[in-house]
Amino acid sequence: MRTATEIVLPGVVEPAGLLVRDRELAAPAAGQALVRVEATGVSFAEQQMRRGKYYDQPPFPFTPGYDLVGRVEAAGPGVDPALVGTRVAAVTKTGGWSTAVLLDAATLIPVPDGIDPAAAETVVVNGVTAWQMLYRVAKARPGGTILVHGANGGVGSTLTQLARHDGIRVVGTASPRHHDKVRALGAEPLDYRAPDLAERARALSPGGYDAVFDHVGGAGIADSWRLVARGGSLVSYGTAATRDDAGNARLPVLALFTRLLWWNALPNGRSASFYNLWAGNRRPEAFRARMREDLTRVFARLADGTLTAQVAARVPLRDAAEAMRLAESGTVTGKVVLVP
Repeated sequence: MRTATEIVLPGVVEPAGLLVRDRELAAPAAGQALVRVEATGVSFAEQQMRRGKYYDQPPFPFTPGYDLVGRVEAAGPGVDPALVGTRVAAVTKTGGWSTAVLLDAATLIPVPDGIDPAAAETVVVNGVTAWQMLYRVAKARPGGTILVHGANGGVGSTLTQLARHDGIRVVGTASPRHHDKVRALGAEPLDYRAPDLAERARALSPGGYDAVFDHVGGAGIADSWRLVARGGSLVSYGTAATRDDAGNARLPVLALFTRLLWWNALPNGRSASFYNLWAGNRRPEAFRARMREDLTRVFARLADGTLTAQVAARVPLRDAAEAMRLAESGTVTGKVVLVP
């Protein structure tokens, strides 16, 4: 019988309240593969989950972990035996913070040879999110100008690199301590805490932005909307501004949805949408095909050097509490990676 070490989120706790436990793993069932995890990460989703603030998180207790990279150790009935030994990536939403997981083999996406597991991990959910928002939602084109809030973050840094490679000008908000890093990524930095942020952003693109990518939500979303040029798009993909607010976790999201729907209905030549990675998963085959296509493209850009992995830190899985504190500190660029 195989065993796995995993991190358990028992309820609404501070990072120190995360639990470490060992459990037995069953053999892979039909259609399943056992993946030995090599890298998983700390995303904003886990930060919300520990507060009980993620929109559709499962009941406590559960094992967090939105995505992972690892090697297939065993295959269940009906799974190609050639899959065993290959390195794969998976988007799991929960369960990734473990040394081994059982997954539906159809959801696994090959990782090209030569890519470090931690590097690959930084562009799994972040890469798919950035790619789909930029190319499938905003449909950005070379020569345009976009505004990326949180350009130093996991999604923001990936989005910035993809856009710059394709000849898109990027203005990115971040804390001043990260401005040199944002410049190195090819973006023009703005202080996200500046009281006149909207005016400064407007001054850099007087005609507005072809797309604004906003993970913050809250009251500032109105400024993001006003900065969108005619024919452009506001792509909202989070509610970081309300992360620490007390009360029902769904209310800020529902309020944001309502506002975006209203704006999108206005006849002003602009669009507003909320990006959800899981949209379309009611048609599993099409959803998996799109996920595989987009992440394969992201991995190709990582392999050829177009993308540089933004590994903020590599932290042992058993030290997940420290990894969570670091990710929430606002002092890092990129993604904190857990390595079992």
